[in-house]
Amino acid sequence: MSSSLSVYLIDPAAAHAFVGSRDDQLLQVIRDSFADDLASDDSWFSSRIADGAPTAFEALRTVVYGGPFPEGHQHSFQYGYAYKRLCSLTGSFLDNSCFSPFRGDWLEMVDEGLRALRITAVSVAEFGYSGGFPAGLPYSDLPRCGEWTHEQCLAALAQFEETKKAGHAPPLDSEVLDAVMDVMGWLRHVESRPGFGVVGFVS
Repeated sequence: MSSSLSVYLIDPAAAHAFVGSRDDQLLQVIRDSFADDLASDDSWFSSRIADGAPTAFEALRTVVYGGPFPEGHQHSFQYGYAYKRLCSLTGSFLDNSCFSPFRGDWLEMVDEGLRALRITAVSVAEFGYSGGFPAGLPYSDLPRCGEWTHEQCLAALAQFEETKKAGHAPPLDSEVLDAVMDVMGWLRHVESRPGFGVVGFVS
């Protein structure tokens, strides 16, 4: 079974602030402008919705209102996808061509390539954990979420520049090298946007 990593250029603090914002105007804009996307998601998860999971818009409203979330984690995936939708609609999508789809331990392999270049400030494998969701959102097995702060991204870029100055260029598998260069591209986007970072979702 394959997975996909989707990454967005966004201010992580602003993304967290969506949770509990009670922004009815934002909800109305999403409902009016993305009705087809919401309906498509509801069709995809129709059997889960029939079993009691919230619809895409119901989950979105619950996240924006900060709850209440039901006990247990049976349907918490919808709240994870709702948060991803908020990030996707307000952030900028970053090229994920080397990460969609991927199989197995690909994220860890890319991390090994980063470490070989002495880049340790960021980790793509962290996007495969669930620690990047804002406090208050229920645990979700999928999607998983991680984030890099602006400071982490700048630190990783500085490490990359130091590696280039030192002439430290170990041989890397071509696919891993392509993925590492994608990561450097994400970091370059962050560099020119104070306060912005990267939020990623694995699903």
